[in-house]
Amino acid sequence: MKRWRKTFRQLKRIWRRGDLILRIRLILTGAVCVVAAMFIAALLISGIGSLAGKGMKTEQEAVHSGSAENGQAASAGVSGSGAVTAPSQAPAVPTPTPTPTPTPTPPPQPVMTEITVSCVGDCTLARDSEAEYDMSLTEAWDSHEPGWFFDNVRHYFEQDDLTIVNFEGTLTESDDRTENRFAFKAPAEYVQILTGSGVEAANLANNHSFDYGEQGFEDTKQVLDEAGIRNFGYDRSIVMEVNGIKVGLTGTYELVKEMGVADQLEEQIRYVKEQGAQLVISSFHWGDEKSYEPTDIQVALAHLAIDSGADLVIGHHPHVLQPVEVYKGKRICYSLGNFCFGGNVWPYDMDSAIYQQKFVFRDGVLDPDTDIYRLIPVRITSADDYNNFQPTPAEGSTADRINAKLSGHAYADVYEDGPLEAGDWSTYGTDEW
Repeated sequence: MKRWRKTFRQLKRIWRRGDLILRIRLILTGAVCVVAAMFIAALLISGIGSLAGKGMKTEQEAVHSGSAENGQAASAGVSGSGAVTAPSQAPAVPTPTPTPTPTPTPPPQPVMTEITVSCVGDCTLARDSEAEYDMSLTEAWDSHEPGWFFDNVRHYFEQDDLTIVNFEGTLTESDDRTENRFAFKAPAEYVQILTGSGVEAANLANNHSFDYGEQGFEDTKQVLDEAGIRNFGYDRSIVMEVNGIKVGLTGTYELVKEMGVADQLEEQIRYVKEQGAQLVISSFHWGDEKSYEPTDIQVALAHLAIDSGADLVIGHHPHVLQPVEVYKGKRICYSLGNFCFGGNVWPYDMDSAIYQQKFVFRDGVLDPDTDIYRLIPVRITSADDYNNFQPTPAEGSTADRINAKLSGHAYADVYEDGPLEAGDWSTYGTDEW
């Protein structure tokens, strides 16, 4: 800075002492210096601008070059992640998606329904008014709880879906006794013998339903209705629902009219069919007492019932067992004998049986190819030598004797195979099918 000041003072003294020519020289020299400085400055500015422009160009070219390289990489099918992609200038033709083979729809499975039905013979839950009290069913009632009577067979009825009995007698307070040799009545509370043992239905078409006149019959129906036991017989045929299946029950009494009840029978079955019955069970009170063989009338009516649409025929009244027949694939139990029988302390025959059958339905239609049934041999008493009104499963030689009667060999000394050979006889006295 001091140097510049010294130079400036020297130039100032020269300017003051100098003549015109010297001053002109100084002016020209300064002008030349200024021009030279400006020129040099212009060159510097131009050089800096060129360098800056070159740098920008280089950066732009780098960016452009990078874009080009990316484009080339894309064209080459290589992405930044290393995944192969289709070239941008020539997209690949998409591979057509194959049409999937349709999965065949399986056919709908049929709805299967099973109904197990148990049937027994005469249940006379009363005593004749002229009979002795001692050892009578009335005395047994007074000595035991209502459930005692069916204690030994209850499990069969509680494990099935429908149990049907023949209710022979009356539940009434009426004193209008008929002139029958035997007339049976009991108080309404005796119905507990049935309700406490899994019984759901009772046939009333028999020769003791009017032992105490019309009033006794109506009282009996009312007591059973109020207890929840469906009852049927004569002109009262019913349809009840069991496991979603409609079961039609008909009851026919034939002891003196012979085939005169044929029209009534056909009408009964027609009626329950019209009400939607998918299974029809016909109950008959018929035949000759103490006879081990069915009469021609029994056979004719049983066949007529099946021809008219019945799927099972159950019989009673002879007080003894009669054979079981298969007709057109349907079973006929001509007589199941007595069961819980208050009519006699020492009856002629104390053998009995429980008939059970499983009916199988496919979509509500009875399967004709399913044949599952069994006959359980029973004695009407748990005592050895008299009737104590407590049905009990039989075993051993007693079961063999009962089997012989059901097979049509009641008079054989030893058991022989009968027409029921295909049945499940091995399950006698057991809970397994």
